[in-house]
Amino acid sequence: MLDDLVLLDGSTFFLSDRAGDATGEGERGFYFADVRHLSRWRLLVDGRPIRVLTLQQPDYYSARIFATLDEARVGVNPVVSVQRDRIVADGLHEDVTLQNHSNEAQTATVDLHFDADFADIFEVKDSVAATHPPHIRVEGSEVTLHYEEGDFRRATRVSFTEPPTVVGNAARFEVRLGPRELWNLCIDVYCTADGVERGPRAGHGGFGQLHPQMPLSLEQWLADAPALECDQENFHRTYRQSLIDLAALRFRPTAEMAWSLPAAGLPWFMTLFGRDSLITAYQALPFQPHLAAATLATLAEWQSTIDDPFRDAEPGKILHELRRGKLVARGIVPHSPYYGTHDATPLFLVLLDEYERWTGDTDLVRELEAAARAALAWIDGPGDLDGDGFLEYRTRSARGLENQCWKDSWNSILFADGSDSTLPRATCEIQGYVYDAKMRTARLARTIWDDDALADRLEREAAELKRRFRDAFWIAERGHFALALDGDKRQVDALTSNIGHLLWSGIVDDDLAAATVASLMEPEMFSGWGIRTMSTRDAGYNPIEYHNGTVWPHDTVLIAEGLRRYGFRRQATQLASAIVDAATHFDHRLPEVFAGYDRAATTVPVEYPTASKPQAWAAGSPLLALRTMLGLDIVDGNPRVDPVLPEGCGLLRLHGVHGHRKRVDT
Repeated sequence: MLDDLVLLDGSTFFLSDRAGDATGEGERGFYFADVRHLSRWRLLVDGRPIRVLTLQQPDYYSARIFATLDEARVGVNPVVSVQRDRIVADGLHEDVTLQNHSNEAQTATVDLHFDADFADIFEVKDSVAATHPPHIRVEGSEVTLHYEEGDFRRATRVSFTEPPTVVGNAARFEVRLGPRELWNLCIDVYCTADGVERGPRAGHGGFGQLHPQMPLSLEQWLADAPALECDQENFHRTYRQSLIDLAALRFRPTAEMAWSLPAAGLPWFMTLFGRDSLITAYQALPFQPHLAAATLATLAEWQSTIDDPFRDAEPGKILHELRRGKLVARGIVPHSPYYGTHDATPLFLVLLDEYERWTGDTDLVRELEAAARAALAWIDGPGDLDGDGFLEYRTRSARGLENQCWKDSWNSILFADGSDSTLPRATCEIQGYVYDAKMRTARLARTIWDDDALADRLEREAAELKRRFRDAFWIAERGHFALALDGDKRQVDALTSNIGHLLWSGIVDDDLAAATVASLMEPEMFSGWGIRTMSTRDAGYNPIEYHNGTVWPHDTVLIAEGLRRYGFRRQATQLASAIVDAATHFDHRLPEVFAGYDRAATTVPVEYPTASKPQAWAAGSPLLALRTMLGLDIVDGNPRVDPVLPEGCGLLRLHGVHGHRKRVDT
């Protein structure tokens, strides 16, 4: 994907090469609602690909490609230029322009090769997408590709401004250009899912005038965020790129939603995720609080009310992932939605409280009271499989996730010797999230719901959890908390970044905080760019293993906030600034994850081969890093700062931070 042109409008996106083409191979194509609606989209002029001269991408949803004929070489200067303007907004709009730069008439044959395999995004991701030949219908200047399998129906309609000659899967245009003449072809692509067609709006006017239908335009979104004043240009560029990426990932599951929420990441996760959306919204709260409101309301709407083992659903549980593709429609995968995450439910309560602190929106807290109480009931009920007071997970689904914490790859919960642990597993950070959720919900119960009895009970339960957690998870001989308790209640003793989340949640006793910080900041854990997911001393460590040695930006900044919570301000700023430093080496756009190599050895952060980019909680990480360095908090509705800045940083201020229905300069 590194050399791809990526354009997106929420869950609608187009991956192509720099010429704008998708040849039908790999993951490239045009996707709509978890299905690839165009697998081939290739422009040929006189039977050959165009030669790209310049690619301009002014925003996340449009691009302009300036090109010439492929015959160009030293001493040969074609007299015909080619321009492709592309916009992804609801559907796809493309303008193809040929221009004759000579004083003589010219001819050219323009072929647009198209196809739609209507592959489910899971099929594409797993490289098992078979060819699904669509039915093709040609009517005048329109070509429709239609696919049907049982009750699953999808269609792609391609509309041209002049009728093509269609032969097989190619639309041909014979172009005659007079001296200095232009020829222009406008193409609109519409997608039909669930009986509803979506596509470019009529009378849109084309490039520069067609935009995604979001509550805030990109320009309004950027203007609505606090303005950063800083002496460091890298901070400025990273901050702006983070805001742009969060804008790009916005989507609305239904058009009726007043606000948008973040999809998890491109290309495989352009949909609603519980954990990812909650953490991203938390990171962005002082900057774009609307994300949190939309995330909370949407997840409450999808909160499970039934018990469904295939989908790992239980009453009160917050979803993991929602999909609309073919495999869901046929009942092959459980993502309709799938509830296989054990941390999204307590994180829902954490975000609900943090949102009210920043916005003063007690109305939403009252509206979501029933959802919050249902979440608490799940935590105290089905979430605790054996009734021991800790939340442990084990999938009940034949297609479920083995690990249902944030490190959800199959081999992420290893002992220090590299051996695997047994199910069910109670990972340490989930217990911290539950502690934080109960403390925060107690505040909401007491101050907004007028339920002192519930508040008192939750505070007692949180205190008891904190006490029992220390006894069960602290490994005295190693000097750090266990990664998890496995199915035999053994302490999974690998040293991992999970223990940093315990500081963020507040479950760590003060007398163990310094030892926890020391474990995280030792060279075996801190790479110089961020906190590794696993210590280099442990047998399972691999700097390019997804969850066993890599660095995740969101992981590091949550840990930095935890260090700040416990008063370790210098170390917190060191971590936060390291993540901002890393962003400069990725063109100021942090990827989902990067390799865990030592900074002194590589001098640059090393790419992880399949990292999502843009990715939501990576995009939100510089925002939380800024909060850490500034010591930015909300007190009685007023933003307050207590900065500890990196050496040589100079001036660092935010203007117009969102507080209780007002904007404040820090």
